Amino acid sequence: MADITRRAGWRHLRSAPTAHIRHHRRGRLVHDGPGLSFWYRSLTAALSEVPVDDRELTMSFHARTADFQDVAVQSTVTYRISDPATAAARLDFSVDPDTGAWRGAPLEQISTLLTETAQQHALDVLARTPLSESLVDGVAAVRERIAAGLAAEPRLPATGIEVVAVRVVAIRPEPEVERALRTPARERIQQDADRATYERRAVAVERERAIAENELASKIELARQEERLVEQRGANARREAEESAAADAVRAQAEAARTVRLARAEAEAAREVGEARAQAQAAWLRVHGEADAATLHALAAGRLAENLPRIESLTLSPDALSGLLDRLARRS
Repeated sequence: MADITRRAGWRHLRSAPTAHIRHHRRGRLVHDGPGLSFWYRSLTAALSEVPVDDRELTMSFHARTADFQDVAVQSTVTYRISDPATAAARLDFSVDPDTGAWRGAPLEQISTLLTETAQQHALDVLARTPLSESLVDGVAAVRERIAAGLAAEPRLPATGIEVVAVRVVAIRPEPEVERALRTPARERIQQDADRATYERRAVAVERERAIAENELASKIELARQEERLVEQRGANARREAEESAAADAVRAQAEAARTVRLARAEAEAAREVGEARAQAQAAWLRVHGEADAATLHALAAGRLAENLPRIESLTLSPDALSGLLDRLARRS
């Protein structure tokens, strides 16, 4: 909307560069162009303001597919007024000279024209397309058909309107139908997830089995090693026992040989001692045989005295002494 300033019965208009101003005074075009700024009198001026910038028109409407399913179409049409003079002549873009506000609703008329035209072409396409195909390829088909239909619509250039771009955002079925259509896909996704879970579990079981087999193989190998260790220990014990027995046998043989040698030496010594004693006894007997009786008695008394206990004192009675003296006298 243009800025209008009041000064002593005069008005000053200042417009934006995106607004095309047409100023008529007494039926003659005085000012015509975008971004104008001028003075005028409100009683003699007829003003029109036509926007020349690109404008976005968002539209949403319902359609029915070939299999009688309702869908909602969301699209956006970008347009601009390429011929402001033609648009101002066909639509009411006049503004109040005192306030600068539009007297009518020209943009709503343009929106209605574009919406009904786009909706007509979209309905024509969707009415011949099943729901499943509309959801898959309908966006591109509807966009192309709307763009072609708007480009071929004769009312748009006759009104000075140019369509810049057409975008179809989405085509959606009713919520119940959408949930029903999502169910098979969700089931497939769930089946894929379950399959992946089962495969993961199978892989885990296979890995656990491999681990168990490895553990069992390790235990078997450990048992074999323990068996070999026991056998080696037994062999070592047997070898040690055999060597100990052999050593004991050697020691016993050496001890026996030593005992035999000692016995032989003792026997030889005893024999030599006996022979020496026999020779001494023989010599002793031979000497005693050659000695007289008095000598023998003296020797016997000496030997007897050697074997008698110690006598501290000896008392001889007269009878014993007399008898001994008589025997000695007889012998003499």
